Amino acid sequence: MNIYDFAMQMEQDQENLYRRLAAGTAAPGVQRILNMLADDEAKHYQIVRQLKANAPAPEMADTEILAGAKTIFAAMQGTEFDLEGLQVEIYQQAQELEQKSRDFYIEKASEAQDASHKELWRKLADEEQRHAFLLDHMIEFVNRPRTWIEDAECNHLEAY
Repeated sequence: MNIYDFAMQMEQDQENLYRRLAAGTAAPGVQRILNMLADDEAKHYQIVRQLKANAPAPEMADTEILAGAKTIFAAMQGTEFDLEGLQVEIYQQAQELEQKSRDFYIEKASEAQDASHKELWRKLADEEQRHAFLLDHMIEFVNRPRTWIEDAECNHLEAY
């Protein structure tokens, strides 16, 4: 399997994972964030497909996923979650996949001869880093009620 096929399969697997996770949660805000992640992975797939076809390097606009997720998190503040339905462990696995994707794209950027391809690989790596960052915050956000209760005997200085 060449690097393009590998990258396309990786993006497709991540998109499918996010769609499956979104379908498995009843929390609308979490669903929206997971679908936003899936949409980004679908865009990444198309970019890699164009690279594979040796088409002119496609434009890759910066994603607004972090700003969108911040708004969603703010709207979810104070929401109670069914932690069983949120599958936090799978979110952690998805975060690891994002980090592996980022590392893969960084490696491909360092190997690329064409400057435009090098730049696209770097942008893809940056996107995957943003996804990992977002997942980190999502895990923290949905776990917060659990950890707050577990640590109830401790003094909680920050507002919940």
